[in-house]
Amino acid sequence: MADLNTLPLTGLRVIDLGDGKAEMCGRLLADLGAEVILVEPPEGMAARHKAPLVAGESLHFASHNANKKSVCLDLTSAQGKAQFLSLIDSADIVIETAKPGDMAALGLDAAALRERRPDLVVMSISDFGQTGPYRDYQASNAVQLAMAAVLARSGIAGNQPLLPPGELALETTGVQAAWVVLLGYWQKLQTGTGNSMDFSVLEATAQVVDPGLGVTGSAAAGRSANELAPYGRPPVGFLYPIFPCANGHVRICVLNPRQWQGMCGWLGNEHAFTDPKYGNIGERFKVIKDINALIAALFADQAADDLVIEGQRRGVPIAAVATPTQVLENEHFNARGAFVEFAVGGQLGKMPSGYIEIDGRRIGPRSAAPAAGRDNGLLAAIKPKQAAPVTGSAGRRPLSGIRVLDLGVIVAGAESGRILADQGAEVIKVENTAFADGLRQTSAPGVAISQSFCQGSRNKKSFGLNLRSPEGIAIFHTLAKDADIVLSNFKPGTMESLGIGYEQLKAINPRIIAVESSALGNTGPLAKSMGYGPLVRAASGLTGLWRYPEIEGSYSDGITIVPDHFAARVSGVAIMAALIRRETTGIGARIAISQAESILNLLATPLLRESLQPGSLKAMGNKIEFSCPGGVFPCAGDDMWCVIDVDNDAAWQRLCGLMQNTTLANDARLSAAEDRLQHRDLVEAAVAEWTAQLDATEVMERLQTVGIKAGKMQRLSDFDENPHLHARKFFRHFEQPGFPTVLQTENGPVSFSDLPEPEIRPAPFQGQHTRELAGSLLGLNAEEIEKLVASGVLEVMKENEFITG
Repeated sequence: MADLNTLPLTGLRVIDLGDGKAEMCGRLLADLGAEVILVEPPEGMAARHKAPLVAGESLHFASHNANKKSVCLDLTSAQGKAQFLSLIDSADIVIETAKPGDMAALGLDAAALRERRPDLVVMSISDFGQTGPYRDYQASNAVQLAMAAVLARSGIAGNQPLLPPGELALETTGVQAAWVVLLGYWQKLQTGTGNSMDFSVLEATAQVVDPGLGVTGSAAAGRSANELAPYGRPPVGFLYPIFPCANGHVRICVLNPRQWQGMCGWLGNEHAFTDPKYGNIGERFKVIKDINALIAALFADQAADDLVIEGQRRGVPIAAVATPTQVLENEHFNARGAFVEFAVGGQLGKMPSGYIEIDGRRIGPRSAAPAAGRDNGLLAAIKPKQAAPVTGSAGRRPLSGIRVLDLGVIVAGAESGRILADQGAEVIKVENTAFADGLRQTSAPGVAISQSFCQGSRNKKSFGLNLRSPEGIAIFHTLAKDADIVLSNFKPGTMESLGIGYEQLKAINPRIIAVESSALGNTGPLAKSMGYGPLVRAASGLTGLWRYPEIEGSYSDGITIVPDHFAARVSGVAIMAALIRRETTGIGARIAISQAESILNLLATPLLRESLQPGSLKAMGNKIEFSCPGGVFPCAGDDMWCVIDVDNDAAWQRLCGLMQNTTLANDARLSAAEDRLQHRDLVEAAVAEWTAQLDATEVMERLQTVGIKAGKMQRLSDFDENPHLHARKFFRHFEQPGFPTVLQTENGPVSFSDLPEPEIRPAPFQGQHTRELAGSLLGLNAEEIEKLVASGVLEVMKENEFITG
């Protein structure tokens, strides 16, 4: 039996050719214990020079390549290629991010490597995939956000669209890629057959950042993302208002009657809204401006920390809108060890300490990124890995045979179970009408089940069980005996108080993997704070960065649901690592995910920079900091825009040629990138004048033709007409009982691979499978089941629910 103190992926060898794109995929695998070997050209990877730099060292490279090794090989030479193939013979996984066709030109593409090693898992990550009309397009983070229909919904109505802060597209893509590649490796463990994975950053961005086809928050009342913002930016909302206070800003999320009761009492007994009817959110919305004016007056002269403490005492969900300095100094985050001291450029900074905790251990950076070629010595000691015998069908869904008890609610909870169900796991949603999942609410008359719930719970079964009764807990214990995974995203301590915490379940089933996802983590001073996505974004600093710097109070993250979908993928990575470890040890795991720390790790590079260069992390609006021209440019038509990202001198000259602007091309002040940044206003005004005369599609196509990174701002309303997404099999459809039309949904997390596509089945009605599962899993007969239903321990679906609603 293996030592449980070893990291979950110890013994796994990964060859990583990721250069400037999705490097967090390899970093995550290295964090989890895999031996990740960078294969760099003799001069080192280009990413080693990616800005920002400190003392000549790239903070991006440092933060994304910690825990890895490095060898330098010339893959264009016979010797270098032979050494690379020897490495391949010793490896389990290969990750490469070359432009489509470049690896094939070297004779080292997935097909060639798999011919040599049929059990190898090869992940090819490219901007738009290896096939499709946009195959040869080039992209940056901002271009991906535009083309994945994220940009169109970011910002405030009446203003230009607003680029979200950080590099959300590229960072979330790295985690999605890690989830996918571990699925492929798990499949290889079960079947002996490897996998060739054609992974597109565009598709990952569209699925993970703020998906148009995914689950929306409970406050959306079941409406889809398209219904919330069908064409452009939303108006300034009142749902998650932000108020100035004595030393900054705070945000509140007062949604249900109990929360309003706490807020109402905080306002005192003399205001005009003490009538119980205002416990209904619809009634409050009729007078929300007046209510918010009272709250603003109450908060104006109080400190943010004091307001948070008082709000927590009164049961009012509240968080400070943190600045980057406040995030780095935050008592809760530092008490949890959310940051680690990290040396870079001869200085000591602070960097987020990793996405995941397993068995109480933080899984994150342990060693600095390697110098180029530091580990070339290992090339002399390579031992080929024995090929795995073929033991099963490659057509099986990778998680077939895995049983999940899903207690997750709202978005992060729904997605954590849904991505497992899509891959073949039997996911049983354990629920009860007394504590119903907020996603089940629907505001549409005559519709029995919300679109949002359908998207998040497709492929699941529903088991109605009262966990507030001793009999219900005993039944859950029985279910846990043969389960593999338990998912929850309650306030920390809730599972233990019910008698179904990890230690209690482990005593019943040592193989159980329990996943706890919470707003601020399961330890620390604020662990038991009420958590909602808007508060998580505020506390982690994202809200303060997501604004127009020139417009006071223009916080623009009101309808986004970052980080819920992304946090679910973090859970997926941890689950796969725990399953892989369990194959050797026979022991499960306790996995803890903090949604706030998921955001901190998304911002790993800028937070590291802020710790070294205070004041560097600030709202950038639509400026791409190290590119000029770089940002969002107007095009002909009503509210039409295109992102352009020129990050090198050759691309600048090609752009000048397209614009037929010899004056700019010959201006000595603009010949070098750093000089153009000094004259950004001049450069970008000229580019905007040119783009404003052209259709956005024409701008994109003309720039891409000459190798310039550019992307038309795509809207959800025209998403379905995107020829590339159709060519990449991005969309699927399913019929849902209780919903009036066929639902469009997303396909699997990688469009082209040896994994089978998900089987798309409808989402369940509450208690729809209770009788079936009570018989098959609990061994109860019909009389015993009906007795438990009559006593309220079990719940079953209402008769004709899909008709009556």
